[in-house]
Amino acid sequence: MQRSLLKTINLLIVTIGILSSCSTLERASLHGLNDGFYQLKLDSAEKQAVYLDVSEDAISAYPTTDKQPQSKPWLIIPLASTDSIPFQQITFKKQGLDIDISTVLMKYRPSIGDLPAQLTTDLNLALYAGWRFDYYTAEARKDPLKRSYAKIANRGFDFGFFAGPGTTLISPFTTRNKRSDEYNAMIVQGGFAGFIESNIASFGLAVGYDYLLSSDRDSWIYQNKPWVGFVVGVALN
Repeated sequence: MQRSLLKTINLLIVTIGILSSCSTLERASLHGLNDGFYQLKLDSAEKQAVYLDVSEDAISAYPTTDKQPQSKPWLIIPLASTDSIPFQQITFKKQGLDIDISTVLMKYRPSIGDLPAQLTTDLNLALYAGWRFDYYTAEARKDPLKRSYAKIANRGFDFGFFAGPGTTLISPFTTRNKRSDEYNAMIVQGGFAGFIESNIASFGLAVGYDYLLSSDRDSWIYQNKPWVGFVVGVALN
């Protein structure tokens, strides 16, 4: 079990490293605030559609008409220290399709008959697709020198479906002694997952099913039985 957990963790680290180091995927692997269309909520005002131009020094919000930004920004949020900030709190909302590479680090399989529940850490990968909601809140703060600056906080979540390959241990326990030996078999997994988002990775819970690809599927006690798992994802879009 420990060996399988180490394999899963090492594979996840390698996947994150590859996606984060490649220059062509570096921007895609981050869930941070980027250029694009958002809904803006300023203090008690109504929401309005804006286009954000995000740079290292400032965030410029352009009003939009039929998805076309106007020529002059309506609001500029400085990211460096300045004399004053033209607001107290402002929120940008964005939603859209989210595509991740994910892995279920741990699966909890409920008890079946007189057999106890199991916690497994078998190697697996899956492609996840869901609908994502992001909220970026900018608040006016002051540094120790009483200079103003904007602090950006991000919170996000999404829900969707996943599917992909994996492995599982076939043993006397998992076949009710219909097999006397042990081996690792291939499975296809699928299910529903919900994520809480961070800047690089997503963490959440999944409910899924496994389909065994070997000939022991009829005697495998977990064939098409539900499980609950802890899942981690790395963004592709």
